[in-house]
Amino acid sequence: MDKRITVPCTKVRLKDGFLAEKARLIPEKVIPYQWSALNNEIKDAEPSNAIENFRIAAGESSGDFKGMVFQDSDLAKWLETVAFSLMTYPDEELEARADEMIALVAKAQQPNGYLNTFYTIVEPNKRWTNLRDNHELYCAGHFIEAAVAYYEATGKDELLQVICRFVDHIDDIFGPEDHKKKGYPGHQGIELALIKLYKVTNEKRHLDLAKFFVEERGQQPHYFTTEALERGDKPWDNYTYNQSHVPAREQAVAEGHSVRAAYFYSSLADLVLETDDQELLEVCEKLWDNTVNRQMYITGAIGSQEFGERFTIDYDLPNDVAYAETCASIALIFWAHRMLQIEAKGEYGDVLERALYNGVLSGMSQEGDRFFYVNPLEVYPDVANYRHDHRHVKTTRQEWFGCACCPPNISRLLASIHRYVYTQNEDNIYVHLFTDSELDTEIQQTRLKMRQETAYPRGEEIKFSLQTDSSLSFSLNIRIPQWCETPVIRINGKDVVAPEIIQGYVTLTRLWSDSDEVELILPMEVQRVWANPKVRENRGKVALQRGPIVYCLEEVDNGTNLASLYLPEETEFAIEYDEHIQMPVLVGSGYRVDGSDESLYRTSKFVTELVQIRAIPYFAWNNRGDGEMVVWINNG
Repeated sequence: MDKRITVPCTKVRLKDGFLAEKARLIPEKVIPYQWSALNNEIKDAEPSNAIENFRIAAGESSGDFKGMVFQDSDLAKWLETVAFSLMTYPDEELEARADEMIALVAKAQQPNGYLNTFYTIVEPNKRWTNLRDNHELYCAGHFIEAAVAYYEATGKDELLQVICRFVDHIDDIFGPEDHKKKGYPGHQGIELALIKLYKVTNEKRHLDLAKFFVEERGQQPHYFTTEALERGDKPWDNYTYNQSHVPAREQAVAEGHSVRAAYFYSSLADLVLETDDQELLEVCEKLWDNTVNRQMYITGAIGSQEFGERFTIDYDLPNDVAYAETCASIALIFWAHRMLQIEAKGEYGDVLERALYNGVLSGMSQEGDRFFYVNPLEVYPDVANYRHDHRHVKTTRQEWFGCACCPPNISRLLASIHRYVYTQNEDNIYVHLFTDSELDTEIQQTRLKMRQETAYPRGEEIKFSLQTDSSLSFSLNIRIPQWCETPVIRINGKDVVAPEIIQGYVTLTRLWSDSDEVELILPMEVQRVWANPKVRENRGKVALQRGPIVYCLEEVDNGTNLASLYLPEETEFAIEYDEHIQMPVLVGSGYRVDGSDESLYRTSKFVTELVQIRAIPYFAWNNRGDGEMVVWINNG
């Protein structure tokens, strides 16, 4: 398999522009804010107690464990975020704080290598007795990821050593051998983490343990049933919730908890990359097709139902009660990135980009200190605050959550976003994301620097400038987004006539010389998007998209009762730049149905009036106060 490798973070630098702004926000605002949250210092926010739990487990403090059973993972994700941030923005004080936390984690580790504050403080005699519900392996996975990232960022291996001892303990407990438990995590995550660890340690047993957890899942007799009976609980009737209803190789439809699912599917793709398992690749492709072509929102969100935070059935994508968890869009990005490394297909990059600019960025305020767990595509505050079936929908971003998986997940993604821009192999460089950046790498044992200059996604022009000591023959493969109908490509000022675009990428193969330039223009027309008519809630409605950005209407611009607005098909939009949102907004004309008649039903048509319609990027909604919001607009 001609796989593509991720260019190490140290080889990519974000320079200016949109994604650089988001990445810089992480060390400037988000990491300090989340540190305060983990230390229970955010007024009116739900307390975390994550760090205090470690102090208690380490014997430095006394008291009771507080928080979710998986509270440890919040600190792990904070450490991973710090690691990625340090790669780009060195900070001695922040590094010292992280070192202090790593020392605390090491002190909380048990003599046999075990590491989990809940089971150390609360139920030390019940370790590994409820894998289905209690997230021991999930927390381990996040600490593995943190340890790998921190080692790569700083060269320090204290956390890595702690985690390797923990993994040794896990490997002693679980595996195919007769004397070991045949268990696997209720919430996936350790599988992909073990493969990251394997790439650092080159210890095949780490890869083998990941394979065991993947392959054992869903086998009979069902481990979660056996485990439940052993502890005196009633087993579940159905295990689609955690994707253990059938073995991995028999799965073809995305089912269950959406974050668990996408983490699991990411680990399947990881195994394909490491083992060239073609049967497993076919499974990945079937699951991908079902997920993105039948169960994904236009914003790149997945998981439509609050009950179980899960997928439901094909084309069931309600807007106002959408769950659309931020973590699920992040997990979808992880999966898409791995699929891109298997094969450079534009659909993987397109979905990655859609989820990033819409489903993920909506989860955090512009200031980096407020968060959405749930990302509906339609919000009417009076309804959401009253109806029980909307209880999960928050009409404004929150300071923190009792279950705070999303905020540190956003931060670790954005702190590492530069590793999603490029991949390469011996004779190819692939450009997956457009962002002002610099790539400093080697190809054919020759150093190559490539500068990407762009205002994307605000602007549509991208320029690549090459710097090399000697001429190089290689292929530069650039993703051409599916939404772009008429790309323009120039090499050293000359148009590339009728460029061949294969699977969403244009391949430019030539003998490249120092100072060569490639210009790419991706015209960003305002596009109307219609949903498949099987999506019941969107019949007769249209969404607006410009480039990778999905737009929405907000009450602050368009008044109340957004459901009364209609968008004529002949409307043309002007593009204006909004200084507060710092993004282009769309301005056009539409109609509003006169709602002054308060009778509930009538036999005559309503009167309409011509109004201005102003649409803003979906990710930016609720940054100017509370109010109504809709993505899908009546098509009139």
